[in-house]
Amino acid sequence: MSKSFPSDKGPVLALDRVSLEVAEGEFVCLVGPSGCGKTTLLNIVAGLDRPDAGEVLADGGPVRGPGADRMVMFQESALFPWLDAMGNVEFGLGLKPGLDRRTRRDYAHYYLRMVGLERFRHAAVHELSGGMKQRVALARALAPEPRVLLMDEPFASLDALTREQFYGDLQRIWRQHRRTILLVTHNVREAACLGDRVVLLSPHPGRIREEFRVDLPRPRDFHGVELARHSGEIMAALRGHLESPPAEGAE
Repeated sequence: MSKSFPSDKGPVLALDRVSLEVAEGEFVCLVGPSGCGKTTLLNIVAGLDRPDAGEVLADGGPVRGPGADRMVMFQESALFPWLDAMGNVEFGLGLKPGLDRRTRRDYAHYYLRMVGLERFRHAAVHELSGGMKQRVALARALAPEPRVLLMDEPFASLDALTREQFYGDLQRIWRQHRRTILLVTHNVREAACLGDRVVLLSPHPGRIREEFRVDLPRPRDFHGVELARHSGEIMAALRGHLESPPAEGAE
C-alpha cells in the first residue's frame, strides 16, 4: 500500500508500496527512525486512515474503518478523567455487544487483575502513576477481546524501570492469550525483547527494508546477552540503511 499527505510543496509520500503479512497470534514490531511511516501504517491497519493505493485485509476481508476486532493503545493513555480505572475499562466494553452491566464489570475486573491493578480499580485517573495509567489503557484495549492489538509506542513516556516491568507483563499476557500484536517503537532493544519478528522501515518515503526473526524463549531478559546480539544486528542494519539510502524508485 502507499500513502501521501499534502504539504505546501506538494504531496509527501509517507509510505511507498508497503506489503506486510502478520499471522494470527504473531507479535510483530515495527521499528525505524522518525518519518518512516510507522504510525501511518498502524493507523491504516486500525482503519483510522485510508491508503491512497492498495488495501488492508483482515481474515480476507477489506478494512474500511475502525472495528472492535482491532483495538489501539496509544503513546498516551487517553483515559477519561471523569471515570475511575474500572469505568475506563468498562467503557471499552461498549464495543462488545450483548453484555449486561454485571458482565461488563466482571470483564473489567478480570482484565484489571490481569494487568496487576485489581486493588486500584476504583482509583481516579489523577491518582494513578504514568505506568498505572498505561496498564489501565492496556486492560481497556484487551477487554473487548480484539483479534488484533495495535500499540503505538505505548512505553515511550515511561521511566526505564516501569518500561522493563511492562515488558515482562506484556510477554506474560501474550503467552497466555496469544493475541495478534502489531507494535510501533523507536527502541530496537524493546522490539527484540517483545517481538517474534522485527520489521525495519527506512524513511523518506517509508519502505520495508528488512525483517528479523527473533527466536528466543520467553520471558526474555531485557539485559540478556542473546537479546543484545539480536538488537545489535537490527541496529547495525538500521544504520546501514540510513547511511546508504536506496535509489529513487528502488524496492
